[in-house]
Amino acid sequence: MAFPEDVLTRDERVVLHLHPHWKTLIRPILVAVLAAAVVVVALIFLPDNGFGTVTRFIVGGLAVLLVVWLTVRPFLARQSTHYVFTDQRVLLQTGIFSRDRRDIPLNRVNDHTMNQHFIERLLGTGTLTIESAGERGQSTLVDIPHVERVQTTLYELVEANHDRQGIDEEEMRDIMTETRETNGRAPA
Repeated sequence: MAFPEDVLTRDERVVLHLHPHWKTLIRPILVAVLAAAVVVVALIFLPDNGFGTVTRFIVGGLAVLLVVWLTVRPFLARQSTHYVFTDQRVLLQTGIFSRDRRDIPLNRVNDHTMNQHFIERLLGTGTLTIESAGERGQSTLVDIPHVERVQTTLYELVEANHDRQGIDEEEMRDIMTETRETNGRAPA
C-alpha cells in the first residue's frame, strides 16, 4: 500500500519512506507453513468416510481462519505502516481499515534514541524513539530497518531544519523592535 503523496506540502520532499523490517513476517510465514502442513497431514491420514471428510473440512476451515488472522493481517499491517521522514517532519501512519497518523515537525524533535538487541543487530533492525515537544511526548518506531542509518538521517534532518529556521542577530533585533512598537513601547 503506497503512502499517499497528497498529505505532503508542495515544497516538502520525502527523504526516507520505510515499513517495519521484514523480520515481522517471520512468524506469519511460519504459521502459514504450519497450517499447510496440518492440512496436508489431515488429507493424508484422515479416512475418506463421512467422519474423516467432515474433520478434513473442519481442519481446512480452521487453517484458513488461522492463516487469515495470523498471516494475512500481519502482512497487511506491515504494508500499511509507514515511517516517512521528510525535510520538514516525520510522519507515522498505521492502520489497515482505519488510519492513525502522527506528524512530528522536525523543529519539535528534542531527542531521538536507538535501541538494538543482539538478534536485532544481526538482522539490521531496531527501535527508534523520538521525543518531541508536545502533548504526546515520545513516539516509538519498532522494527526499523537499518536503524543506525535512520537515526543519523533524522539527526541530519533536524540539524538542517534548525539551520534553515535559524534567525540571525539582526533579524532578531528587528522582530523585537516590531514587537515593542506594537505593544506601545518605544524601542530600546
